[in-house]
Amino acid sequence: MSYKISERCLYADSHEWVRAEGNTAVVGISDYAQNELSDVVFVDLPDEGDTFKAGEAFGVLESVKAASDVYLPISGTIIAVNSALEDSPELVNEDCYGKGWLVKIEIKKQAELDELMDSSEYEESLEEED
Repeated sequence: MSYKISERCLYADSHEWVRAEGNTAVVGISDYAQNELSDVVFVDLPDEGDTFKAGEAFGVLESVKAASDVYLPISGTIIAVNSALEDSPELVNEDCYGKGWLVKIEIKKQAELDELMDSSEYEESLEEED
């Protein structure tokens, strides 16, 4: 099966993506992750100003199949939360790299970006999982 993989993003083993823009980054879940979850019906995200270390759970996505924690791939402070997901959690399924983003963060350690996979490395890791 083939999944959409954005070449503009970096990926974590736990299937979150990061799109860095200077000192900030947008974070969401990959097409693979939203497909595994199936229909997302509820999103629980942190508050602006909350700070997380790389690998810490920052929210929960509930689908018709299960509830799943989402993890921040890099350390940072939440500067924006996608409030559209409160009324339209299905955006995570419909447009995971666009309107279905989860949070925006202020990046604490730029070097942590180097530890994430680029799109081709992520694609290889998915092929190994299938």
